Amino acid sequence: MHYIPNANLVREMLESMGFEEVEELFSDIPEKVLVDSLNLPEGLSEYEVEREALRRLSGDSFSPSTPIFLGAGIYHHYVPPVVDFVTSRAEFLTSYTPYQPEISQGSLQAMFEYQSMMASLTGMEVVNSSMYDGSTALGEALLMAKRITGRALFLLPEALFWEKRSVAENYARWQGIELKGVPYLEGEGTLDLDALQEMLTEDVGGLYVESPNFFGVFEESLPELKEILGERRVLIVGADPLSLAIQEPPGSFGADIVIGEGQRLGLPPNYGGPLLGVFATRKRHVRKMPGRLIGVTVDSRGERAFTMTLQTREQHIRRARATSNICSNEALAAITAAAYMAALGSRGLKELALQVASRARWLAERIDALPGFTAPKMGRYFFGEFTVGAPADARGVLRRAWERDGVVAGLPLGDHFPPLKDTFLISTTEVHTEEDYRRLLKALEREVVE
Repeated sequence: MHYIPNANLVREMLESMGFEEVEELFSDIPEKVLVDSLNLPEGLSEYEVEREALRRLSGDSFSPSTPIFLGAGIYHHYVPPVVDFVTSRAEFLTSYTPYQPEISQGSLQAMFEYQSMMASLTGMEVVNSSMYDGSTALGEALLMAKRITGRALFLLPEALFWEKRSVAENYARWQGIELKGVPYLEGEGTLDLDALQEMLTEDVGGLYVESPNFFGVFEESLPELKEILGERRVLIVGADPLSLAIQEPPGSFGADIVIGEGQRLGLPPNYGGPLLGVFATRKRHVRKMPGRLIGVTVDSRGERAFTMTLQTREQHIRRARATSNICSNEALAAITAAAYMAALGSRGLKELALQVASRARWLAERIDALPGFTAPKMGRYFFGEFTVGAPADARGVLRRAWERDGVVAGLPLGDHFPPLKDTFLISTTEVHTEEDYRRLLKALEREVVE
């Protein structure tokens, strides 16, 4: 229903409520907090609004031309226009759950395709649709692991993004789950396997590990971790969906649960979301899985039909049996990821992943050639981002790069990893230009000269 305000309709609505003036609707609000006038300027045309927005953006601290090399879970990629065209269609662009499958076949099939593509990337049998983001996917994975094992002690890598750790701790705190950190090898950034084996007491229910991890480093011990843990413990693997286009899937290494942040797949970086939590598991664990699962069946006429096969949340079943209290999810973000992967195809995804990996390697070599800098500071094999050792406190280096050269050169690590005060994390993707790299290297080189 379309509604355009006009005086006659306003009067009719007021009469139906027994009021004469609009102000009477707000009579319960104290007069001292009411605003008489917003002092707004005259309205502008669409063109004038666009020009004003661009003018303000150009004077902002971060203009569209600012070289930004931040990563740490959120990345800037080029999104083909066809992706926005598909996901902006009215059939998809809704926050409402497709409770009526008979009128939601398009949305349900798109979600099913997302699940199928992600299952292929992760090497797992079941993928849900979907979680809020990578951090909440980790929290939900810990709860699921507790349901599977009946144990309440789980191990997390110390080389973990602090915000993700905070979300995991918040989930665990109220579910009686204890979390312990596994140290990383200095200079390598990967799990300390000796320390891990010492921590594997009888009450440990599982391990969460990332590959690539927060430092951008591939976890070389991943193929042997399931054997180290044993069948009675759960192996949760955090993966970068794009990196899976060029590496063996976690499912081939015995992972029980695979999670990740799907923002790379067609979602632009923006303040506050939306993001996309990827969540995959083995078929034998599907009844312990949170979120919704879209399946394919046959209708009364014998035709193929898509429907929500499992939706074990507290809205639909008894609260005590629900696997999650996640309500609305990121279905539109999942459809966006499906459209993005379909637009690129398996070959395009692989080419993009190779380009991201090769650009990071090239940039690391250039930075490492600068006097006083070491890149990568940790690990030999990395994807898209890496650690840089600086000749001075990293926070100061990054601040000066911004103030003098207008370059956001990375993320300082010292505040949360005290031994890494001289280290920052830097990321690059296919959107960075030769000019961006030139400005970055010039900004870092000035640290040595000055």
